[in-house]
Parts: sequence; C-alpha cells; structure tokens
Amino acid sequence: MDADLTLKSRDQLVEEVKRLRAGIRTHRDSTGHDLCWHHPALWSLLPEPVEPSVLVPSWPKFLSGCVHYRASLDRQLPDAPRADMEFMAGAGDQERK
Repeated sequence: MDADLTLKSRDQLVEEVKRLRAGIRTHRDSTGHDLCWHHPALWSLLPEPVEPSVLVPSWPKFLSGCVHYRASLDRQLPDAPRADMEFMAGAGDQERK
C-alpha cells in the first residue's frame, strides 16, 4: 500500500511529510462548528483514490453522538473558551461535501 514511498528521494519524502503535517494541522486546528464535519480533505492526503463510504446514522442516533462528542470536549478541555454562536451555512459548506 505504501510502496510509492520507496521510490521517493529524500527531498520528496521531506515534502510529503510537510504536506501531511499541514493536513493534520488543518484538521487539528478545526474549531467551532467545524468540529462537527467529516474531513474528506484529510482523507485525500493519502495516495490511494477512494470514494469515502460514509454510513450516516438516523437523526436521533446521530444527535446522540453529537451530544456525547460535545460532552467529551467538556471532559477533555474543561477550560477551553466557550462561544454562543449559531451554525451559519454558507460557502464553506461546499468544501465539506
């Protein structure tokens, strides 16, 4: 699966690491409502082209998962600043599809 790495020069490998780190940082630095989205841009950093197969739970189960995720943020980041902001659908949604 990662045989392509053996064909890369040292400089190419360094560039690959930088590219992957940038993608991981973008994902890590997601905040606010962006925490709720799946991240196909992160998946696209892998060399193999795959159409993500996303299994979407029913609304009640999905919302229950959101509540559990949000509760985990309270436990893991109890001192993080809180924002009372509504989700605003807009141009950024196009990137999330």
